[in-house]
Amino acid sequence: MKKKNNYLLIISIIILNLFNFSKNGHSMINKTFFDFKLELLTGETISLDKYQGKTVLLVNVASNCGFTKQYTDLQNLWEKYRDRNLIVLGVPSNQFGNQEPGSNTEIKNFCETNFNINFPISIKYDVKGENALDIYKWAKETYGKSAVPKWNFHKILINKEGKVYETYASFTNPMSKKIIKELEKIL
Repeated sequence: MKKKNNYLLIISIIILNLFNFSKNGHSMINKTFFDFKLELLTGETISLDKYQGKTVLLVNVASNCGFTKQYTDLQNLWEKYRDRNLIVLGVPSNQFGNQEPGSNTEIKNFCETNFNINFPISIKYDVKGENALDIYKWAKETYGKSAVPKWNFHKILINKEGKVYETYASFTNPMSKKIIKELEKIL
């Protein structure tokens, strides 16, 4: 009887591993970007499936960073390509050098006052580690470590199918030839 129970336990473990279950009991491997929700600075919670069929540039942002001036080019990119179904989506995070210490209201006011931002920006979230927003956990699980931000203004390009297409380091400007070239391919 004991041998049979051990055998059943081993078979169960093998089956669970075949289905690639993560620590919390389910894998994100079969999800897409469009399976998640996000709370915006406007107070609205959106289901990202509203962006289904669109290309998304997901950027973790911060108000007090050396890269903060990229807000201007993120807005320019948004204005240039939104009619071609590009969504620029900012996600404020205070995980890098304490460079986003303000409240969500302060972040909203900063973006509107200093950069005339009108692309969607979420409330402040963690973008790496155990408490990271699920979108970032998903990006890491489905694309790899290059999807994990190393600093503010890290960029993740999501294709129309809701999969990570490419990632860009903080120093890559949103209006760079590198990003524009890839956008033109997948828009």
